[in-house]
Order: sequence, then C-alpha cells, then structure tokens
Amino acid sequence: MTSSDTGTVATRVTSSRFIGRTRELAELEAALHDASSGRPSLAFIAGESGVGKTRLLKELERHALAEGARVISGDCVALGDDELPYAPIVAALRSLTRDGDPVLDELGPATRAGLASLLPELAPAGAQASGDGDDPAQGRVFEALLTLLDRLGRDEPVLLAIEDLHWADSSTRALLVFLARSLRAERVLVAASYRPDELHRRHPLRSLLAELERAPRARRVELVPLSREELAEQLADILGAPADEALVTRLHARSEGNPFFTEELLAAGLDGRGELPSTMRDALMVRIESLPRDAQEVLRVIAIARRVDHSLLADASPLDAAALRDALREAVAGHVIVVDPDGRYVFRHALLREVVHDDLLPGEHAELHLTLARAFERRVEVDGPNAQIMAGIAHHYLAAGDQPAALASAVRAAEASEGVHAFGEAAKLYERALELWPRVNDPEALAGRDRASLLAQAAQAHDYDDHDVRGEALYEAALQEIDEQAEPHRAAGLLERLGSIRWKLGLAESGMATLERGLALLPPDDVSRERAWLLARLASCTMLRGRHRSAIEAARAALPVAEAAHEPGARARALNALGTSLMSLGSVDEGAEHVRKAITLALDEERPQELEAAFVNLADNLHQAGRSEQAREVVREGLETVGTRRDRCDWLELLEAEIAFDTGDWAHAAEHMLEARPYSGTTFVNSLLRRGEMALGQGDADTAADLLAQAQKATRYLDEPQFLGVLGALIAEMRRRAGDLEGGRAAVQAALDRIETCTDDVVRLARVATIGAIIEADAAQRARDLGDAEDERRALLEGEFHVARVQAAADDGGPVESAWLRSAEAEQARGAARPDPALHEAAADTWEELGRAYPAAIMRYRAAEAHVAGGDRDAAAAQLERAHAVAAALGAGWLRAETESLAARARLALADAAPQEAIDADHGEEVEDPFGLTPRERQVLALVAEGRTNREIGDTLFMAEKTASVHVSRILAKLDVRSRTEAAAVAHRLGLDGGLTAQPRA
Repeated sequence: MTSSDTGTVATRVTSSRFIGRTRELAELEAALHDASSGRPSLAFIAGESGVGKTRLLKELERHALAEGARVISGDCVALGDDELPYAPIVAALRSLTRDGDPVLDELGPATRAGLASLLPELAPAGAQASGDGDDPAQGRVFEALLTLLDRLGRDEPVLLAIEDLHWADSSTRALLVFLARSLRAERVLVAASYRPDELHRRHPLRSLLAELERAPRARRVELVPLSREELAEQLADILGAPADEALVTRLHARSEGNPFFTEELLAAGLDGRGELPSTMRDALMVRIESLPRDAQEVLRVIAIARRVDHSLLADASPLDAAALRDALREAVAGHVIVVDPDGRYVFRHALLREVVHDDLLPGEHAELHLTLARAFERRVEVDGPNAQIMAGIAHHYLAAGDQPAALASAVRAAEASEGVHAFGEAAKLYERALELWPRVNDPEALAGRDRASLLAQAAQAHDYDDHDVRGEALYEAALQEIDEQAEPHRAAGLLERLGSIRWKLGLAESGMATLERGLALLPPDDVSRERAWLLARLASCTMLRGRHRSAIEAARAALPVAEAAHEPGARARALNALGTSLMSLGSVDEGAEHVRKAITLALDEERPQELEAAFVNLADNLHQAGRSEQAREVVREGLETVGTRRDRCDWLELLEAEIAFDTGDWAHAAEHMLEARPYSGTTFVNSLLRRGEMALGQGDADTAADLLAQAQKATRYLDEPQFLGVLGALIAEMRRRAGDLEGGRAAVQAALDRIETCTDDVVRLARVATIGAIIEADAAQRARDLGDAEDERRALLEGEFHVARVQAAADDGGPVESAWLRSAEAEQARGAARPDPALHEAAADTWEELGRAYPAAIMRYRAAEAHVAGGDRDAAAAQLERAHAVAAALGAGWLRAETESLAARARLALADAAPQEAIDADHGEEVEDPFGLTPRERQVLALVAEGRTNREIGDTLFMAEKTASVHVSRILAKLDVRSRTEAAAVAHRLGLDGGLTAQPRA
C-alpha cells in the first residue's frame, strides 16, 4: 500500500535521510581529507534556493565531526544595500567563546588583540589600543584569524562553513581573498555556499568567485535538482512509506526536482489530490496563512529583523508575553522558524522569510522597520554600541524612511565599523550619510561634524580599504569645502593624507607635490602635528625613491618639528629616513645610530609597524654595505623584539632569507622564503622577488618566469629602486639565459629609465648596469660569431656605457658596488674579444671577501672559459672545479649545468660531473664529444660550417637530402641553437669543427 491509499500523515516536512548528492558530498569529503593532510583548500557550493546547499553543508559538518575535525560556522546576513561587518566570522568566533574553547587561552596577546575587535571578550587583560597611524589594522585582524585557524588545526583539522556567500559583506569577501592566498599548510577547509542566480552582472562577488574558483586549491560543487528516483526516496522518508507513483510524478513535475519546493508542496497537500500551488511562493504562502493570526504577526517582525533574540522580539512585538510565547510555539511547530545556537529566532529557510517580507504592505514595512530601529536603540543604551547592531539600526531607519535618523545612525554605524576595522562597510555608510546630507535640515547637527569632515572620514575609510582612487576623489572634495587661508592646518592635514594616497597610487611626483603644497600653507616656524607629519612623510617618500641626499635634508627639517609637536610617530619616521639615507650614502655607522634611535622610539611608543621598518632598514643597509653578519644579527634581534608585538614579521623573515641566499646558505633561505599575500602590498612584491631570484638560481626557469611576471604586474605603479632595480636585473638575466638578448636589453633599459634619474641608490643601479654589461658582452660575442660588425660595434658601445654607470656607482658606494664593478669590467673584456681570466678571478676574489659565494662562482666559471680560450687547461680546470663545487653545494642548477657543459666542451674532468659519451648512430662506436655529437654528425657540422645546403651535404656524404636534414636538426638541438648560422658560429668559436674534414664515405 502507498501513503495515499492509507491516508498516512507526515509528522515532519523534511527528510531524515540525506538523499542524493553522493558525488558532491564525496568531493567535499576529499577536500576535508586534503585539509587534514596539510593541504588547505576552499570549496564553493553553488545552487539555486531550496536545492539543498544548507543540507549538504550540514552533512559535511556531521561527517567532519565524526572524523574528529573541529567545525565552526556562520552565515552571511543581508540588509538590503547594507552589510553587517564580518557577520559569518563573528558567528563562528562566538561559537568558540560560547563553548570556552581552551585554544583561545593559548593565543598570544597580539592575536587576541586582533580578534578582540570582532569579539571584545577576547581582548587580552590590560590590553591597550596601539598601532601606527598608517596601519589600517584590518591586516592585523586577518592575520589574527589566520593564526587562530592555524592553531586550531594543530590539534584537529578545521572546517569553517559559511552560508549564503552572495550576501557577504565586503570585509568577509576581503577575508576570503586573504585566506585563499595565504593558506599554505594549515589544516583548514573553508566551505561556502551561494546562489548563482543572486549574482547580477555587477555583484561584487561575481568577479571574485570567477577568480577564486579557478585557484588550484579551490573546488566548485554545483548542486542540480533531484532526479525523479531521488525525489521518490525523499517522499518515502518523509511519509514513512513509498509514495504513490502519481504523486511522485506530479510533485517532480511541479517542483522540477527542488527538494525544498517538494517539501512545501507535500505540506500543502499530503494526499496528492486537488490543486497544488503552482509556484514555490504560493506553496510557502499556504504554509504561512495556515498559522494563527498572532503567529503571522510575529513572523512579520522576524522577517524584518532576519534573526532576533526573545527580549528584542518582545520589545518590538505588540503582543503580550503569553500571546508571544504561544505565537512562537505555533511558528516553530509549523516548521517555519527555528532557534539558532545563540538562542535567536530565524526562519527555517530564506525563502520562507522572503515570502513573508515581500507580502508586507508599504506602510507595514516602514512601521516595522521603525519599530525595530527604536528597539535596537534601546538595546544599545543598555548593552553599549556594537558594529553589527549599529549597522542594523542605520538600515532600519533608512528603510523606514526616517532620513534624519538614517543620517545620524549611518555616521554612528560607520564609526562602529571602523572600530572593528571593517573599512569597506564604514566607507559605504559614510557615503550614505553624504547622500542624505542635502535632504535633511541641519545635517551638521545630525552628523556631529561638517561636510568636509564627513568627506575626509569617507576618504580615509576608502583609503584603508585600498580603494585609493575613490579615496583620492573624496579627499579632493573635502579640500574644496575648506578655505585654505582661513583653516591652513586643517587643509594641510588633508593634503598630507592626499599626498600619501597618491604615493600609494604610484603618482610619486604628484604625491610629493601635494605634500609640498601642504607645507606651503604653514609658516616655516610652525609647530604642529600637521607640519610634523608632512615633513616626516616627505622625508620617507624621498628616501624610498632612492634620493638619499634630499631625504637627509628633509628628515633633519622634520625632526625638531616632530619633537616640539610631541608627535613620536613622525619623529620615528624621520629618524628612520635620516639613518637609512646616511647608511646608503656610505656613512654606515652614523646612519645606524639614527635608525637605532628610531627603534628605541618605536619601542617606547609601541608602534610595531615603525619598529619593524626600522629593524629592516638597519639590517638591509648593513648587508648592502657588506656587513652581512652584522645584518643577520640585527634581523634576529628584530624578530625577537617585533615578534612579541606582532604575529608576523614578513619583512624581517624575507630579509633573513635574502641575506642567507646572498651569503650562500640557500637551504636556510628556502626555509624563510615565505609566500606573502597580494593583500600585503610591497611585502608581496618583496616575496615575489626573493622567490624569483631563488628559482632563477636553482635553474627553475618556469617558476622564475611566473613569479617575475607577477612582480612586474605588482610594481607597475611603484617608484622605488629597491624593487625596480632588483626586478629589472632578474628579468634581464632570465631573458639572457634563454638567449633573448634583445629582451634582456629591454629589461635593463626599462629598469634604468625608472630608477636612474637622480637616484642615490647606487647599489641597485650597479646591479642593473652590471647585468647590462654582461648582456652586451654576450651580444658582442654573438655578433662576431655571425660576422655582424655593426651589431658588434653597438654591443661594445652599450657595454661601455653600462661599465661607466657601474664605475660611477662604485665611486659613491661601498664594497658591494666595487664587486659589481670588477664583474662588469671582466665582462667588458670578454665582450671586446679580450677575455682575461685574471679579471674574472679578481672579481671572484672580491665577491668571496664579501661572503657572496654565488656571484663569485659565476665569475670563476667565466675565468675558466677565458682559460680554455687561452689554452691553459690546468688553470681552467682549477677555476671550473671551484665554480662547480659551489654550484653543487648551493643547489644552483643553472650554474652547475653551465660548468658541466663547459667541462664537456673543453674535455675537462669534474669530480661530480656526469660522464659525457655518445654513441655513433651509424656504427655504434663510443666517442667523446663536447655536445654528444656522433662522428657522422661532426662530419655534417663541418659542412654546415662551410655553408653547405642539405642537398650539398647529402651529395658530399652520399646520403639522402632528407637524411641530411635530420642530422642538421639533431645538431641544432644538441648545440642548443636556433639556426644553421648560429650552429656554424658556435662550431668555429668552440673548435667543434677543428681538424675535421668532411670526407665522403667510400
């Protein structure tokens, strides 16, 4: 018998069994297994409303718990165009605090302080707000959350489940990007659901998902409607017996396999007879209208509030306590609302809420919003402000049409969002207040500030949210509201922020001109916060551009003003700029004293960002001055000192890796070669350069190319030689090794164009120019091989220009610049066909005195080449052996291959080199040859060197023209050249055709 035959009545509307979705669940379980093994990933569950996304997530959570994983979850909440900052993250954290998770007690004070902006109860005892003026602190929140996930995952894998991502606030979206790019080996799976049909063309999540779902560690699980067989299983489980075939057919046709719609249709007519609702909305309204009037009234309040606790609902509802309890029981019993883990009432499904909400009349809608806004206001009076509640109040007043209250509450909500570093939400709220400004009476009183201040606060929120273009426009609009002559200090303060944001946009000249304009508004003897920061920022920007002499002057002007104005942050910044510039110009000890003062000041004032910057600059300049051991000690000191104040010290870690790489400890360098996040700005650029240099040294050309391409994109707006010089040198060397000398030349010239003018950063200039000299030496050598006198002349002339640049840098620089000069001069001699092994050996000695094993080994390899050309095989072997040993010890794959190739060509023995032997393809005899050429191929090469065609080679050697062509192709591949002309040139230069005669076979 079937259910329709017996009149069976369902006691629930949801299937107790998890039906279908076997493949989808298996994919998510695989992602969880990967996370358990230290391969974190993100999973995105896409599907229309009611198709089963929540059920699939819950089943994944159940499986995760059964496997011993930790589950934390939260859902996004939409308030029209408003956003509740970090809504799902706060919910997830609240579950940890609610359960008293002991891991929270193990977190360091910096991590707890970062999390406390979301949940104040996590604040460390006695904690005080601290931070640098330029640090928007959202990064610290993200780092704290990442540290928490990492710590949670040490004991057991972590599933972070986020529902309704299509309603995510901008801070949650930013966090998702951060996690996608930052998770490395943490045992974490982030699983998020969303409705694709909600993502209209301009939805902020649309482009984000397009990027994230293509990531290697991301999975996209798309839910499709249930099949007829699966729907029959669902009905049988709900009814407790197999459903009638006609009912199955009818419900499947009407619901189109949507599980939730099926449940609602079944609830509307269990016997399968009569007219079923034609749409899901109709089915849901049948459910709602079957409830008592009081229950429906309560549902209207909850539909506006979305989720609400009992005390707030009692405050907002017109029902008395008893009637409210009865109404809630009816709604719960009717499977319309449920109680979440925090004791709040929420609709069982979003579609139920949408139906109730959309059925409200305009007057009801406005009245309920106003009622809730006032109820929330009373809650704030008792419990104090909360970013999410304040955002809710602003939303409800706006939806109620109370524009004065909407403006005032938008400003308060924006300030609360800034308090939790949700700057995207704050920016939207400030901009709403600006939109309402002309629509209300006395807006200044409502906002508690004038329009210029409101514009400046909106600009700052956009600035901190990395929406720099919008921030720049708003700062300019704020300036237009101010009379610069009447309020010079106020205008100067805005110009300082505007100059800063223009610097971030890569508009270096415009940014510095803006700072100068701000200074021009203030008297030369002015002592104020604004002037102190303008001068300090000007000094800092000038230093970063490598204009150290000007930076020294600017810093010395800033220091007395900062001290008199009691601005320790500005003073620390100026001291840092002064000391760094002095060290860069050769006054290493004097400059170090100033940077040490900046460190002390940053320590006293608890400014961790300034503190790390000072340690980095001190260590970096010591390293660039050839004092690498001292630099290493400063890095260690910095890691110990800053590490107690910040959870991450990426710049110090990267500098430790850089010093280790330069001084020949590549294994240690690899351990500290962290992968920074794109979110981290110049830290990301630095990470790309360090990793790209390592990959290039190891001979991993593909990885190097990918990393340097990312660095090119990330530096397109930068104006700092410390990045542009290194990037240009690495790209040029990469292209040179690939045989693309024109591409290498272009990279050198591009770098010089961006850093050479007026720069005092001679160490980066010397590096770029030396690579240029090496490329021109290669170009001159190739031109001679090909008999192109004009190209040879051009290469030699360009090489001379580069050596002159390095000479000028060495005149102003220290031992590192001198080592670059020795290398450039040795390469110039090679390019001029005067290879002098003594010059390369001298360059190698200079590098070794600095403890730089890798460039020294390269110079010894070049010295060996020169000895081979001069016929001194013993000297060549000695130099080549030293170069090969260093390459092998470092793991320098490219250099090791080059040394072994030269050994093979010159027939020199190397201790650990692979044996070189070749088999004659025609006769099978073993022969020795530099490139593994068979005797027959060497005969063909001799004819190629004479300029013979394939037909002429075939006639001479009595072989078919096609066979000759095959031999030539093999020769080109073995010689690693692209043309017969290059093959002939290499043969002549290396003597591969020497003593050979292309005798025909008898």
